[in-house]
Amino acid sequence: MADIKDPENTILVELKDGTVAIELLTEIAPKHAERMKALARAGAYDGVIFHRVIEGFMAQTGDVEHGKPGGNAGRAGTGGSDMPDLPAEFSGIPHDRGTLGAARSQNPNSANSQFFINFSDNHFLNRQYTVYGRVISGMEFVDKIARGEPPAKPDAMISVKVAADVA
Repeated sequence: MADIKDPENTILVELKDGTVAIELLTEIAPKHAERMKALARAGAYDGVIFHRVIEGFMAQTGDVEHGKPGGNAGRAGTGGSDMPDLPAEFSGIPHDRGTLGAARSQNPNSANSQFFINFSDNHFLNRQYTVYGRVISGMEFVDKIARGEPPAKPDAMISVKVAADVA
């Protein structure tokens, strides 16, 4: 596990192979960071699948409306949370391997709960998608997420917690 410097702004994502620690970039994208913490604290991300995972590109998840197995899972990737969409918080932070980006529709101000983790440096996304976190440990577990659009047997986030809330 990484040396967590700021537990209030670190997210712990439990995957089938291990825990991923994500440092939130609160000074760069405060609204996106606060949204992720709110949804994590509400348990909204627990059990949500990775519905779009492209080799060499990224793993996308976070559809708290449709992303849980059963019911509407076939619509994963089309929903968000019951909170309003977020305004873009574009910055000069590059979409490097391990960064967390806000998924959105064609409208730059449509990010809500979905996010992606970059498998590689995807600089063509720079200043078009909000970067609001970076993996500080556990990227090897992200690399093991099942691929597909959607994956035949999608992996899920078992639990998503704010590090400050974990005893």
